[in-house]
Amino acid sequence: MKITGYRSLTTVCDWKRPIGDVNGVIASGVTEVPILILETDAGVEGVGLGGHADIDRVFPALEGSDPRSVATLYDRMQAHVFKSGHCGSVFGAIGAADMALWDIKGKLAGEPLWRLLGGADRFVPGYASVLDGGLDDEALVALYRTWADRGFAAAKLKGGRDVEADIRRLLAVRDALLVNSRKPALMFDANESWSRKQAVRHVAAIEEQIDLTWIEEPVRRWDVDGHRAVTESVRASVASGENLTGLEQFRPFVAAGAIDILQPGSCWGITHFLRVANLARAFDLPVSPVGYNGNPVSHAAASVSNHIGHEIQNLEPPFGITVDQEIENGGIRLGDEPGLGIRIDEAAIGASRRAGAWTVPQGPHVRPERAGLRLVPDGRE
Repeated sequence: MKITGYRSLTTVCDWKRPIGDVNGVIASGVTEVPILILETDAGVEGVGLGGHADIDRVFPALEGSDPRSVATLYDRMQAHVFKSGHCGSVFGAIGAADMALWDIKGKLAGEPLWRLLGGADRFVPGYASVLDGGLDDEALVALYRTWADRGFAAAKLKGGRDVEADIRRLLAVRDALLVNSRKPALMFDANESWSRKQAVRHVAAIEEQIDLTWIEEPVRRWDVDGHRAVTESVRASVASGENLTGLEQFRPFVAAGAIDILQPGSCWGITHFLRVANLARAFDLPVSPVGYNGNPVSHAAASVSNHIGHEIQNLEPPFGITVDQEIENGGIRLGDEPGLGIRIDEAAIGASRRAGAWTVPQGPHVRPERAGLRLVPDGRE
């Protein structure tokens, strides 16, 4: 059995609300979702979700190989870009291909991936995270009530510019989730928008009124000393890692005791998550995958012993995609379809004229010039 080629297409996710964080907001709520389909000479195809603009750079490492050799092919893709490096968009292409390889492996085995990887329970605990930077307080509470109706008792909010507003919104969401727990878990994501001291001051103010479960990406993604300074100064755990691409980037954080919860990004693939989870397990640290369309990494999360909670960002899949899972009882209930359980309606996607984009100047993927440098955090300078 051999890998013979691939197809690439793009659909959209219509969030039906503005989405964003402290860095920016996409008012339309429509974003692109890249899809990679690996082809084999046996007719079995694998689906990977996520950006893969550099797939042509790594596909030669896969072509003609047996797709069942997932771990070997993962390392081979990284070795193939040895001199130029495997970070950034290249790592995204490796991650999407890796998802597709695992999907093929599950389909050939006739098993859902969560079971193939050794999971005993199809239910994956999660928390709600609605990318709420563009919502006013009323819309925020109304949305979280729909998540409360699905049994959620944990939520993560975006913020970092106005501490009074952040506290008010955290308390409002807590109240919406009280129907499911007398003490809901509350997390807060600053998306790298603070300096070290800004982080400590902001979190300290929140912690005067709220028992914060964790603070996420308080400083720049690569700042080991900054993360350690924050975790040593606040009660909340410090969570980070969604933008780290490879074990070599996680290792210094773990060695320095700089983060308390490791967060591999879902778009970086299944193998990356499993390797980060193993690294974390060696140091008795939990892992929490950052969410993505269709929650493909939830299959891997079901198989590791140190998974603390899966970020879930949306209750509906993107256009033209169906996923064999149910979001209920505060988490993800995975189905029995082989592989990732993801089906793609290529005809519907091909006929659609809709488009969306994450990397617009006003959106959350473009860093503002004054991030981390604002004397008045809620000002316009």
